[in-house]
Amino acid sequence: MFSKFKLGLIAFLTIGLLAACTTESPTSNGDDETDASGDDGEVHIGLAVSTQNNPFFVTLREGAEEKAEELGVDITVVDAQDDAATQLSSMEDLIQQDVDVLVVNPTDSEAVITAVEAANEADIPVVTVDRSADGGEVVAHIASDNVAGGEMAGDFIIEQLGGEGNVVELEGIPGSSAARERGEGFHNSVGAEDGIEVVAEQPADFDRAEGLTVMENIIQSGEEFDAVFAHNDEMALGAVRALESAGMDDVIVVGFDATDDAVEAVEVGEMDATIAQQPTEIGEQGVETALDIANSETVEDFIPVDLELVTQ
Repeated sequence: MFSKFKLGLIAFLTIGLLAACTTESPTSNGDDETDASGDDGEVHIGLAVSTQNNPFFVTLREGAEEKAEELGVDITVVDAQDDAATQLSSMEDLIQQDVDVLVVNPTDSEAVITAVEAANEADIPVVTVDRSADGGEVVAHIASDNVAGGEMAGDFIIEQLGGEGNVVELEGIPGSSAARERGEGFHNSVGAEDGIEVVAEQPADFDRAEGLTVMENIIQSGEEFDAVFAHNDEMALGAVRALESAGMDDVIVVGFDATDDAVEAVEVGEMDATIAQQPTEIGEQGVETALDIANSETVEDFIPVDLELVTQ
């Protein structure tokens, strides 16, 4: 009897050992497409935005959030408040959260390199939107063609001035790709026209209040000019207020972004034109591209969004 019991016990232990060796954990399937995501199977995207004080980037964020909800994607948004150090810190927080893809709208294209490289070291893919990064490995960049937009603004001003006149340029944040590229396009256009002279170029940091102050200073300097090109609508709207206060209502003003306030200003004749980007689409494309990357799908390294000249 004892030997039968012993044999039974050995058989029982053997079966248990085999079962333990062949049972697979339900979360260990290496072929599951959602393995790139969090433990709950949901893709987690981090979105680092340069500022929420600018309506353009508010709309971009809203487009991203709405698309994330539609696609069932988890998204965490952080706001740099136009400060490069704050953006670095907030992106490091997203990296610590182990997001699956990091989408960033850089405050400063050079300063953001450190954060992009930190994401690279953590094996977190990076996508840039609207503004590019000057270094680090970026899988995809989604933006309008800022150079083409700058040329579009310059061509409009040349046409309005009949090929002759003085122009002021209000520049964006120094170091940002948008400021560099819009300025490059603008100078490609006006630089080819002998009768057009850019008499002042000053940064106003993409900010409405700063645009007002800089424009006031240029007016007070006694510089004569016929048109203003601002690298974004916020600066253009600030310039409009300064020009109105000085009684200079015949100066042509062109902005960039086609925010709601700017389009309204164009409609009532306070601004002459703005270059329309599509921030909602940029935000949506950012999330869609990030999801494709998380699912190991191939994406283009540059995804362009169309521009349009908005006039009265």
